[in-house]
Amino acid sequence: MAALVAFAAPAQSPRTVTKADIEKWMTELSNWSRWGKADQMGTVNLITAAKKKQAAALVRDGITISLARTVETDRAVDNPSPFGHVMTSTGAQPLEGFYSMDTYTVSYHGYGHTHMDSLCHMFYQGHMYNGFSQSEVTRQGAQKLAVTNFKNGIVTRGILLDIPRLKGVPYLEPAQPIYPADLDAWEKKAGLKVGSGDVIFIRTGRWARRNAKGPWDTAKQSAGLHASCLRWLKQRDVAMIGSDAASDVMPSGVDGVTQPIHQVVLIAMGTPIFDNCDLEDLGDLANRLKRWEFLLTASPLPVPGGTGSPLNPLATF
Repeated sequence: MAALVAFAAPAQSPRTVTKADIEKWMTELSNWSRWGKADQMGTVNLITAAKKKQAAALVRDGITISLARTVETDRAVDNPSPFGHVMTSTGAQPLEGFYSMDTYTVSYHGYGHTHMDSLCHMFYQGHMYNGFSQSEVTRQGAQKLAVTNFKNGIVTRGILLDIPRLKGVPYLEPAQPIYPADLDAWEKKAGLKVGSGDVIFIRTGRWARRNAKGPWDTAKQSAGLHASCLRWLKQRDVAMIGSDAASDVMPSGVDGVTQPIHQVVLIAMGTPIFDNCDLEDLGDLANRLKRWEFLLTASPLPVPGGTGSPLNPLATF
């Protein structure tokens, strides 16, 4: 395992966020009942037909980039449940003399695989988004807020917020927080403003650092959003958030709350999350084109009762 490099504190003073703040924001930043008491899609409701048409108009070059990490079948400290791939029929022994076949297995939550968290993925005081009881998630799956609510896919404007490029470094170090001032500075640098119905992708450079220094325990130390970014996310009315880790800076810096971004975003705001995206090719292409917005398309597997889905998000310029 690669040794972790100590994080040097940023120039701005970090805003202190307490567990009491998070508990307050669970109410203040809530979208419960905003789209009705029966709503199960949360902020994805912000992706209107008009928003989709505007996003489609961003396609000028016809270049498509995957935002998924190529699956890894070897166990690592940041991938304790590697993707399973077993050949069941091969060229040496084809099924019925004609077919090659295989079987996939994946435990996709965690830090190893690109996936989407649906709104049933996390509980707070016995509830999920929109007040649904956590008892709705049983051995038979999630009866409410399952990933099947997003069967028709996510089609909207995607925006890359490339924080290492903002700071002039190849990657952020583990445990380095990203503050609202960083997000504002990136908007200014990129010449755009995040708005209602957008999906934002936060690049920390996790995979570039892994390629350079090897894997480390990202569940314990990851660059990511500081809890003080929660008001920013609510003000921008984003439809979803994504990153190359799990969005939260780890450790969170909030005593008693492990993942405040996950907690408030999924449960209070009703905002699904993309985890463990590979944003390296996207960052290189966007930097070359000097365009940080694109048409995003993403299609989760419609698994009844599923708490999320592995998937391959696509950015088209």
